[in-house]
Amino acid sequence: MIRVLVVDDSAIMRKLIVDILKEEKDIEVVDTAKTGREAIEKAKALKPDVITLDIEMPEMDGLEALKVLKKEVPSSKVIMFSSLTQEGAKATIEALALGAYDFVPKPSTKSFLESVKQIKDQLIPKIKSVVPLKRIQPIYRPSTVKKAFKREDFKVLGIGVSTGGPQTLMQIIPKIPKNFPVPILIVQHMPPLFTKQLAERLDSLSQLKVKEGEQGEPVKSGLVYIAPGDFHMVVKRENGELRIRLHQGPPRNFCRPAVDELFESIADYYNGGSVGLILTGMGSDGKEGSKKIKEQGGVILAQDAETSVVFGMPKAVIEAGLADEVLSLEQIPQRLKEIFKV
Repeated sequence: MIRVLVVDDSAIMRKLIVDILKEEKDIEVVDTAKTGREAIEKAKALKPDVITLDIEMPEMDGLEALKVLKKEVPSSKVIMFSSLTQEGAKATIEALALGAYDFVPKPSTKSFLESVKQIKDQLIPKIKSVVPLKRIQPIYRPSTVKKAFKREDFKVLGIGVSTGGPQTLMQIIPKIPKNFPVPILIVQHMPPLFTKQLAERLDSLSQLKVKEGEQGEPVKSGLVYIAPGDFHMVVKRENGELRIRLHQGPPRNFCRPAVDELFESIADYYNGGSVGLILTGMGSDGKEGSKKIKEQGGVILAQDAETSVVFGMPKAVIEAGLADEVLSLEQIPQRLKEIFKV
């Protein structure tokens, strides 16, 4: 059983979340709390596996409570509930930087049934992904031998990431030097507003310019482009120049933006000059795109099990035999500098 503490100052929201969770046979709601202080006391006593934590609360807000919870009950995974506003998105990125496990946007619809569906579809998989890895097989540990790749002039770096992504990217992108010779294109599974806030946060921490990808803009070396929420991001050649193209085609792997869309496009236009990096995340998005990069002669790197918040996406790539190297989070920035010769 996964033991959950539900924290929200709204009695209606608390009941809604509890009722949804009670339908799951492998989830047990151990208690509820309506303030940050109450949440801390109950978390210390109950030591739940998961805490759902509202950001906006009186007395002590979710961010302040999170800071204490990370110190007092570090084993509990905290999933934030965030409002779909610019301020809500900004606070959520801050929470993820502070160590929150993931977040769920509060429903934007007035329909009760639709609200229930939105919460259920997003919250349940994230709670269930908390179940720890019981065994880390040797294949999933960091590579000890660096490969000598056939080509040395790689032209682009694509990154795919989901759950645990913001805090992971904050440990990679700021360590990449400003003379990095190729464009970096990132798909992070997030809704609109949140990707913009993530780009701004990374930009403030990094030597490279980090921004959301914009329709039709040229793809330039030394820039980091993050796919906007609810849009697939691909590259297209127009008048001899590669440009960003955004589209709202069907979700892939239940995701829009999808890593597969980005990786397949860089495989098409950069041929064997593509390097794909698959980081922490649920599901298998990125596996098909990684396969295409490999078929074109490119390289795939995957994050290891131990340093992944959720070992889903990297595991899918590794088990498919597509990863050239498996790297710990600490190894990734240095290995990128070696591969791209900076």
